[in-house]
Amino acid sequence: MLQQILRAPALKALLIQVLAFPLMLLLVYGLARAGLVLPLLAVAVLQGVIAALLTWRVGLARWWCAIGLLFAPALLGASWLDLPPVVFLLAFIFLLSLYWSTFRTQVPFYPSGPRVWQAVAELVHDRPGVRLIDIGSGLGGLVLDLSRRRLDAQVSGIELAPLPWLLSRLRARLSSSRARFLRGDYEALDFADYDVVFAYLSPAAMAALWSKAEAEMLPGSMLLSYEFKIRTRAPDKTIGTTEGGPLLYIWCF
Repeated sequence: MLQQILRAPALKALLIQVLAFPLMLLLVYGLARAGLVLPLLAVAVLQGVIAALLTWRVGLARWWCAIGLLFAPALLGASWLDLPPVVFLLAFIFLLSLYWSTFRTQVPFYPSGPRVWQAVAELVHDRPGVRLIDIGSGLGGLVLDLSRRRLDAQVSGIELAPLPWLLSRLRARLSSSRARFLRGDYEALDFADYDVVFAYLSPAAMAALWSKAEAEMLPGSMLLSYEFKIRTRAPDKTIGTTEGGPLLYIWCF
């Protein structure tokens, strides 16, 4: 558990901010000695730029670079707004419910889109009664769309973060959809129960996903991954859902 925590990108991002701070102070001091005194906002932006460069150099995902860049300016902006503490508490609760497990799983909130849903529907059109699971189903777009297209299909989604799971359940109830939404970690599933497993995760999760799929998926089943490949196994098929956009990768068992 300790090793997993130490490898977590969130901890690395925090340590990068700590490392960037003295580097920023040295630059600010050097510029001041040269006669250029930076305003506070420029100092915060400089901290963000250094943090973003270090994040890129360490090799974290691109969204961490954006977080590193904006962290210090956002803190400064929040202090200028002089908001009551309850606002920050509510924002923290909202973000926690949305990104509940990102610290551990390294999988942020990634919504797919209608073009991807259409591609998945075409892939399974010749599979009567197909059993499909969307692991990390988010707001449930793919699951609801396929359930609407295919009345014979058994389409489910599983989501660990409370807020997206709750919203997807609400959407299904309001639309009288047969889609099922589970709350939990897909690691607890048995992939042998499904004909198709769809994933839109992150590069950090792909190795573990492939190990599970290889051990549990049955002959004739398919693993679909939008945007992110498996390094150790080339896909059997690749589909471009949007021109110049991410690809949909398919592995057949």
